[in-house]
Amino acid sequence: MSKITFIGAGSTIFAKNVLGDCLFVPALAGFEFALFDIDEQRLKDSENMLNNLKKNYNSNVTIQSYSDRKEALRGAKYVINAIQVGGYKPSTVIDFEIPKKYGLQQTIADTTGIGGIFRALRTIPVMLDFAKDIEEVCPDALFLNYTNPMASLTGAMLRYTNVKTIGLCHSVQICTEHLFRDLEMDHEGIEERIAGINHMAWLLEVKRGGKDLYPEIKRRAKEKQKTKHDDMVRYELMDKFGYYITESSEHNAEYHPYFIKSKYPELIERFNIPLDEYPRRCVSQIESWESMREDMVNNSQLTHTRSNEYGSRIIEAMETNVPFKFGGNVLNTGRLISNLPENAVVEVPCVVDRNGIMPTYIGDLPEQLAALNRTNINTQLLTIEAAITGKREHVYQAAMLDPHTSAELSMDDIISMCDELIEAHGDWLPQFTKNESKVYVK
Repeated sequence: MSKITFIGAGSTIFAKNVLGDCLFVPALAGFEFALFDIDEQRLKDSENMLNNLKKNYNSNVTIQSYSDRKEALRGAKYVINAIQVGGYKPSTVIDFEIPKKYGLQQTIADTTGIGGIFRALRTIPVMLDFAKDIEEVCPDALFLNYTNPMASLTGAMLRYTNVKTIGLCHSVQICTEHLFRDLEMDHEGIEERIAGINHMAWLLEVKRGGKDLYPEIKRRAKEKQKTKHDDMVRYELMDKFGYYITESSEHNAEYHPYFIKSKYPELIERFNIPLDEYPRRCVSQIESWESMREDMVNNSQLTHTRSNEYGSRIIEAMETNVPFKFGGNVLNTGRLISNLPENAVVEVPCVVDRNGIMPTYIGDLPEQLAALNRTNINTQLLTIEAAITGKREHVYQAAMLDPHTSAELSMDDIISMCDELIEAHGDWLPQFTKNESKVYVK
């Protein structure tokens, strides 16, 4: 029996989206959906939810929960990763509260910035442990990574393991749809070209019938900026750098040094920046889970509509040999984007079929866009270096190279903040707190 293993299956809503989508793929009839999570109750919740969907759609897949990760992985053809190491408490709270003591404010803190660095540092060792199991019990499996920080985690897997890995995000497939809806433009029949790095990929071209739609987009965006709205940072970046960016304004406010500045607090109001957005979102989700749980886990009439997540479509393309095009995160091998580093992870158009995943060569990005990407790549590469070697100096260097952090804090404060974060995370970062330098070799 062929198997799809979902690690982090206790994320019930996301499991519903990705594995629920897989129920609608005829080529996956007879597959086992293997579920693994360290939270036994959430794992059971997801198993119940998927069994309800299976029954309601007369699917003949097998839903099986595992308490042993290696057994969940054994023989898997596809592995889906959606973990969060450290959770909201203690880790996300630490990621926000300690930097705040130093005057460093954040919005999401899961990609770059000081929060993204520490999320990567506690997650990469866990994923490298996954890789050891995969190399032993399902060496040919495709690893579909949905966990953030996408570029750092995917880069560590591709550079330091033998696991076939693709990084998948939500922002590419909804980028132009949301932009056109926001600007009250017709989205039908457009042609687009998007490339860059995760959460910082660029809408390089957008046309309909060969006509460039950027002039009209920029005209409407400039008009919309006269009143407050939820996408002001991205529109400001498009105005100054010429291109629209894939991920939201609340994310991009902390990827650049221009928006969250203690010296200019009025920028928060001017660009409608939701500071501490992610902690508020976490608290809201935790508080609403019990009512949602009733609707989802114990609902014998549960339904599902196939989502726009790439996962099921990639698996379907590999099973049927019918090609599927998507935006994927891959190593920049052969300089797919020629003015970005070769050891960086880039987000580019990819095609998948039974031969595997084939990324598209892009060439040079406009230089100003490559320059902005490189500022975030610097931190990503040093974060991977820190996680692999266990050396504190690389943690400091990753933080000192981060655009937002370095624009706000001195070197001494950055080092002190990193030390305090390492100590606060404690057992979540044993390679630093116990001075156990550990080098992973592929």
